Amino acid sequence: MNILDKYIIKKFLSAFFFSVVILVSVICVIDFTEKNDDFIQHNLSMGQIIFGYYIYLFPYFANLLSPITIFIAVVFVTAQLAARTEIVAILASGVSFKRLMLPYALGGSVVGLLIFGLIGWVLPVGSKSRVAFERAYIKLPYRFQGRNVHIKIGPKSYVYMESYDNTSNVGFRFALETVDGTILRRRMTADAINWDSTKHVWHLSPQLVRTFRGAQDETLQTIPARDTTLNLFPKDFASNYKIAETLTLPELNAFIRTKIERGADDTQIYLSDKYERYSYPFAIVVLTLIGVILSARKSRAGVGGQIALGFVLAFIFIIFVMLSRNLAQVGSLSPLVAAWVPTTVFSIIGLALYRYVPK
Repeated sequence: MNILDKYIIKKFLSAFFFSVVILVSVICVIDFTEKNDDFIQHNLSMGQIIFGYYIYLFPYFANLLSPITIFIAVVFVTAQLAARTEIVAILASGVSFKRLMLPYALGGSVVGLLIFGLIGWVLPVGSKSRVAFERAYIKLPYRFQGRNVHIKIGPKSYVYMESYDNTSNVGFRFALETVDGTILRRRMTADAINWDSTKHVWHLSPQLVRTFRGAQDETLQTIPARDTTLNLFPKDFASNYKIAETLTLPELNAFIRTKIERGADDTQIYLSDKYERYSYPFAIVVLTLIGVILSARKSRAGVGGQIALGFVLAFIFIIFVMLSRNLAQVGSLSPLVAAWVPTTVFSIIGLALYRYVPK
């Protein structure tokens, strides 16, 4: 890197972090005013609120708004350079526009790698405390509402419950079925099953076991109440509120594998979150370069107009992300495709701007 590269990268990154601090601080203040009644209701001290919640919420918002803040930073810095005719001087000295974009690309890559590390391993750790705080003091107590629940707990084993009470960890009308292909081999039923938190086992009420050896060969057996272990836990009926945000990338991969093995119908949600974590850093680089292309020349609207344009494009990108995510979650679009659609679309826009916008 030469002096010019260091100069641009320094101004770009400092503007980015300054934008993050200012914008996220304002949002946190607004968030505090909205939730203050909940804090007062639970008689929380300012220390509990700041160090138990907002210290984790701040980096969450910083990551969420990174497309906006990166665009603002790029547009602000580049538009200032253009307004002072510094870019004209740089290009007149023989530096190509493509070479001028290099320090921005390096700076965007640094931010992208930082964000990838944060969303993959760091932010989920803090989100565990943040989400736990929201469940305890902001959200209403969770009640499991599922009826006629079917869960696959093994290659040939399926659990059925008519209902489950997550407050007492008791399931009603329980059945454990062994299915070989499409043939039912064994079915065990019990009126109730409850979790023993001291022994970490399930306690079954008296059971009736039906074993099928053929079309006309069936045996019945009664078993008294007993304890047993199953590949089933109370957490499987607990709240899934923002659970993906609390999982590191390795934990999320393991969680998705478990969901697939059990034949869960909400796997798309977590696959979408996983692929977004990989596409997000690339989107940061793409938005950085688009910002340079749009603001590298003087505009009659001035710096303010270019920053406003940056806001609009960044919000459009976020809308694209939300729309793609919703399409993936309802099964209308592959999670992998949905995660990369916004980045791909804006990459095409960036290439078109680079080719046709005067530089």
